[in-house]
Amino acid sequence: MEATIHQQTIQPKEQKKFKVIPIMIALLISGFIGMFSETALNVALSDLMTVLHIEPATVQWLTTGYLLTLGILVPVSGLILQWFTTRQLFVTAICFSILGTIIAALAPNFEILLLARVVQAIGTGIMLPLMFNTILVIFPPEKRGAAMGIIGLVIMFAPAIGPTIAGVLIEHLSWHWIFWMSLPFLVISLLCGIFFMQNVSEITKPKIDVLSIILSSVGFGGIVFGFSSAGEGSGGWSSTKVIVSIAVGIVALILFAFRQLRMKEPMINLRAFKYPMFTLGTLMVFISMMIILSSMLVLPMYLQMGFGKTAFYAGLIMLPGGIINGIMSPIMGRLFDKYGPKWLVFPGFLIAAAMLWFFSGITPTSAIILVIVLHTCLMIGISMIMMPAQTNGLNQLPKQYYPDGTAIMNTLQQVAGAIGTALAVSIMTAGQTHYMNNHAENPNMLDALTAGVQGAFLFGMIVALIGFVTALFIKRVKIK
Repeated sequence: MEATIHQQTIQPKEQKKFKVIPIMIALLISGFIGMFSETALNVALSDLMTVLHIEPATVQWLTTGYLLTLGILVPVSGLILQWFTTRQLFVTAICFSILGTIIAALAPNFEILLLARVVQAIGTGIMLPLMFNTILVIFPPEKRGAAMGIIGLVIMFAPAIGPTIAGVLIEHLSWHWIFWMSLPFLVISLLCGIFFMQNVSEITKPKIDVLSIILSSVGFGGIVFGFSSAGEGSGGWSSTKVIVSIAVGIVALILFAFRQLRMKEPMINLRAFKYPMFTLGTLMVFISMMIILSSMLVLPMYLQMGFGKTAFYAGLIMLPGGIINGIMSPIMGRLFDKYGPKWLVFPGFLIAAAMLWFFSGITPTSAIILVIVLHTCLMIGISMIMMPAQTNGLNQLPKQYYPDGTAIMNTLQQVAGAIGTALAVSIMTAGQTHYMNNHAENPNMLDALTAGVQGAFLFGMIVALIGFVTALFIKRVKIK
């Protein structure tokens, strides 16, 4: 264990040794349940549209509302990590997750369910940066790839089994049981945190700048809200609400960036972006999140509404890809530690782009085995990108930038997810509308849905090709 806790310089005053295994267990349980409830609900969206009598543009708010909260909260996490102990933050995060899960399990309508998702997101918004910051502290750079791989194995196993379990629960009980099932595990995670979690971060209590918090919240919140609203109503991207929200968000973020660069103790130290591999890694993680969340929203919906499959059957179809993604994560971690990121990230984007191109030709008559193979290969491609790009980027940062680096990367992941899902839904809706307008004399709803879904996957392919170009510039960070 001595080898895994070699970073004595993080807290020179205490020369502290960390109990790595108990800390990892507490983090892994909480991460697993967070991802389970997120992805399991995606399979339930079609069922929720029927039960709650809502449209696709409305039901997507269960995902984008969650991401909107994260986009507002996660930027503050760099500050929070320096104000409160690891144990305090862990227990607080789990308590919010438990509260949100209980509200969701009891929710009688869409509005209460959306409120529950916001409360859950507060817990996740605290937990995500805490998890990555803790790993950066307790593991030396040469061990981080393997550590991130283990995190990936457990966390990505949740999306693998989440849709299948959700399908069984919806078919035999109701969507409420997705949350009732998560509750005991969250309680176990809370107990693990209370008994085993150690304080790993140094508490510096930097000055709180209220204006920075306001600008950050308006900036990230405005952009996420604007993109999410684009899928609603007939106005789409030309609606006043969308244009004003995105414009206000961009202006607020520009002002936020100027303020951070001029402050001695910024809320988020944007000077982390002067490290090129961190900047490149953040961009590639951003692109990957757009691909993952947009495809994870569109594919289950099409399997149910286009192929006519049940939620359980849709979950089974996506199960192999999720399992392979989880298995690949620790393998990629070890390969990254040995060979670096370039020969993982580069082919990863190429595989993802190719699979999304094949998906753009999918129809209700396509063989189910083809869907399974394409989804599995897409997950392999993503597993080759996410962890290597993230770990390589964070490795380049000095230790004092760890809270800022994790806050930046996690914030932009949530913004990417919101933008990706919003664009996918709006492209899908626009494709349906365009098809119906061109076939007004003999409209076919299934063909219209297929046209919209194909457009959404084509969008994903273009994003993956942009990532492929960025991968050409990645270099391994040399650890001194």
